[in-house]
Amino acid sequence: MLYLIIGESMKNGVFISEAFTSVINDYLKGKSHPEGVTYNTFLVVVIRLLTLIYDELDILNPFYLNNEQALNDNLEKYGYSYNNICTFKRAFNHFYEKENSEDFINIQKMLIDMFALKKKSMDLKESEIDSFKDLLYTVKSPNPLITSYNFLMAKDVNEIENYFEKIVKENVYKKKEREKKKLNIDAYEILKYSLEDINKMDADQLDEVNKKVYNYFDINENAINKDYLLDKAVFDFNNPKPSLSTGNGYVDILLILSIVVTLGLVIFLLTIFVF
Repeated sequence: MLYLIIGESMKNGVFISEAFTSVINDYLKGKSHPEGVTYNTFLVVVIRLLTLIYDELDILNPFYLNNEQALNDNLEKYGYSYNNICTFKRAFNHFYEKENSEDFINIQKMLIDMFALKKKSMDLKESEIDSFKDLLYTVKSPNPLITSYNFLMAKDVNEIENYFEKIVKENVYKKKEREKKKLNIDAYEILKYSLEDINKMDADQLDEVNKKVYNYFDINENAINKDYLLDKAVFDFNNPKPSLSTGNGYVDILLILSIVVTLGLVIFLLTIFVF
């Protein structure tokens, strides 16, 4: 990707249309005077909203490269359709030619739709949502130039705010649940976890239990054959080998001595009868 110097106007050629070229140039000039009228005119604010939805480079790189397709690709990033992009550009051009209430409302609704797709695809911070909302033409905007222009252009001054609240509420980011890694069920039961307990746990909780299982059987979590080692350990636990030990050291000594004496007696008797 090319990263170009931001802050200089496009001096040659037309990007998409006279409207886009002129407005983006005004955006670049107005950045150094954020409280000025130019930076707060409607179409420049539209560009500012686009840079919040996407990224400033997503808008300016295509402008500097004079590559309309690159802009289309960037605007489709979160799933906004090509047909809707064409509709957006037509409304943008039409409003540039003649300011009107219909395009004023529709352009903002399209921007909100773009933002909603982004919000649905990632977990946005409240500050990001607020920054976008503050630039919309509503009666609650902290920008007096935006508020006053909304009263001038909108037939219903609450239409954009109501649309924003509705669309944002409908498009919620849903975090994909990580798949749970279940181990040998017998291993859980050995550690007193029932199948019901395991099924109720989320992926993070189960990971913690799995660590306890591996530690209990002295298995390295990073071992390539850890599943095999666990199965073997569980089998050995459930099928212990017979042991001659009684658990009492004194009794074990007597047991061993009796076995030795018995073997000695058997060998002695065999020797007598054979020879």
